Amino acid sequence: MNTDPQSYELLLVPEFTEGDGTAEGGTAGALRSALVVATGKTGASGCPRYVGDGMEADIDPETRAVEAVLVDGAELDYGLSVRVAPAG
Repeated sequence: MNTDPQSYELLLVPEFTEGDGTAEGGTAGALRSALVVATGKTGASGCPRYVGDGMEADIDPETRAVEAVLVDGAELDYGLSVRVAPAG
C-alpha cells in the first residue's frame, strides 16, 4: 500500500528568501502557490510525481524536498525556487 501524501501545496519564492518563504504558516512572501496532487507515477528523479495549478514536481515524501519542477511547462528562472509549504 502506498503511503505517500496525495497532495502538497507548493510555493514559488525568491531564492534569497530565508526560512520556508512563509509567515506564520501562510503563503506570505510567495510569488505563487499551487496545490499539486499525486499522479501515481514516478518522475525522473525517482520520487513520486505531483501536478496541478501549472506546476509539475517530483517530491521526496520523506524529506519534503522538491527534486525536480516545471512551472507552466518551463524550468525555473534564476533567482527562484519552489518549496513545499509548511504542514498545517
